[in-house]
Amino acid sequence: MIQDSSQQRRLIERFAFLRDGGEALRETFFAQAKVATLPAEHIICRDGGQCSQLALVLAGTGRVYKLGENGREITLYRIEAGQSCVVTASCILSQRPFPAFAVCETEVEAAVVAQGDVQRWLTSSSHWRDFIFAQVAERIGEVFSVLDAVLFQPLDQRLAALLLHRARRSPKGAARGRILRVTHQELAVELGSSREVITRLLRDFEKTGALLTGRGQIELLDPSILEAR
Repeated sequence: MIQDSSQQRRLIERFAFLRDGGEALRETFFAQAKVATLPAEHIICRDGGQCSQLALVLAGTGRVYKLGENGREITLYRIEAGQSCVVTASCILSQRPFPAFAVCETEVEAAVVAQGDVQRWLTSSSHWRDFIFAQVAERIGEVFSVLDAVLFQPLDQRLAALLLHRARRSPKGAARGRILRVTHQELAVELGSSREVITRLLRDFEKTGALLTGRGQIELLDPSILEAR
């Protein structure tokens, strides 16, 4: 049960189905859901695990990834504030095991909905149903983008795009867009590659004057070179 008025207000602000679904849906949701906080690096679900709850993220970021037999990871998508994990929803509805790993990338605060409520509200609330289906459509697009990149885009282009994306999302400040706090291993995990290959590509970028690598960080010197790549 969610009785805290500030939590209720934040949920209504984050999720349109609560704003638009009417007082009855809000009362039902707040009576049945609960808010949980999970620490960074907490494993939410493992490959082959059963899903009994659906989390709606209020704050923080979760990551869903696939782990290959060779030990390499590739990120399928992230779950941020105002979103939910559609793979979890799919597993709840189909009664099938979770086909990937889900982990808290940062501390995550989320409203947690039980399996029975997820299923029941799909029938009783069009606003809840629209929310779930919209999440499915968005995530399918993201996963296909990952597949397209892995299958058809050279790794150096994917790395350049990832560095530019991280720069655009850097916290505001004097060094925004210049200093990326990230390791070669983290980039390798993100792209489904190895640390050695990523290090070689970063050295190639460094030779062109695009960036400068340091311990646990990368400084972008000329982003236009990465954009051209």
